[in-house]
Amino acid sequence: MRQVRLNFLVIAVSLASACGGPEESGEIPQRSNPAVASPTTTEPHGGATGSLPRVVMLGTSLTEGLGLPDSQAQAWPALIADMADSAGYAVEVVNAGVSGDTSAGGLRRLDWLLQNPVALMIVELGANDGLRGLPVAQMEANLDSILARTAARYPEARLAVVPMEAPRNLGQRYVDEFSSVFPRVAERHGALLLTFILDGIAGVPDLNQSDGIHPTIAGHQIMARTIWPGIEPVLSEIGGGSQ
Repeated sequence: MRQVRLNFLVIAVSLASACGGPEESGEIPQRSNPAVASPTTTEPHGGATGSLPRVVMLGTSLTEGLGLPDSQAQAWPALIADMADSAGYAVEVVNAGVSGDTSAGGLRRLDWLLQNPVALMIVELGANDGLRGLPVAQMEANLDSILARTAARYPEARLAVVPMEAPRNLGQRYVDEFSSVFPRVAERHGALLLTFILDGIAGVPDLNQSDGIHPTIAGHQIMARTIWPGIEPVLSEIGGGSQ
């Protein structure tokens, strides 16, 4: 079995210059997660990465695993790392999810994430833009910048976009414009367009925590199974193939 390393980045959401403050989060405050509330920012375990291809999952609380008893082991990025390990792919999975992050927040902390090489960048951003009803054009520009800057820094990096959906109460026009951004951005940058990560989870009480927004452990298991088919061929390619 090949080696898989999982890194959980502890990001200080209180550092507004890096991640954006609560006024920009767009996400209704939920239960505090000590891993995110920490006033310090840590590098991946051991500092700079080693020889393993680095898979960065840039996202929101959905990626961070807000509210889970052990997000480092139970959030979908950790489960993807386990699945990659079982499949024999040698990769390093980096959980770069931050609760409340908008597309603008993800863009602001991108340079820090690009300090080390990236083999696959998976972008799960936009949910909080939708919750706040932020301009769709602004979100599209931010996602464009994230993908373009990643590709410019690491031309061989593979890119993937997780589509999100806007709340229906914002009106059908906004919902349609919002949804159309993700396939358009993915096509523009040659990125994989993955499946909606909350497919089969959103609106299902047993798969969401008491806030009705953040998935349970079982929900994250479904999220991992939803994302896996889209990225497994890439992991096979960058991780040295399956044994």
